[in-house]
Amino acid sequence: MCLCGVYGIYSYATDRGYSIELARTLAVNTLVAMEIFTLFFIRNIYGTSLTWKAVRGTKMVWMSVIVVTVAQLAITYLPPLQTIFGTEAIPFLDGLLVIGIGVALFAILETEKQIRLRLNTIKS
Repeated sequence: MCLCGVYGIYSYATDRGYSIELARTLAVNTLVAMEIFTLFFIRNIYGTSLTWKAVRGTKMVWMSVIVVTVAQLAITYLPPLQTIFGTEAIPFLDGLLVIGIGVALFAILETEKQIRLRLNTIKS
């Protein structure tokens, strides 16, 4: 599924005539967003991820998410890092699209998990 999101956003960017740097930046940011949402899904593989307890999680998970997010924002928006990594600032609406793809992945994974858990309950 991550491949679909990354390839999809890259194709979207190239179809809109964005620079190759912006297309790659969107693809990398989409991958990072999808991995963050996958982390929240996988932490609670045998139960719903949509509870207050699940959202609070552990401090280490939240610290990791914050560090990865800050690092991703830095390579996306800080000019010295843009030069080093060959990135370009993402327009606001495209940034929302990146987050939306992460949310969509989470929704798909969580729906599959709930179906699987219910089917396992019926079998038991």
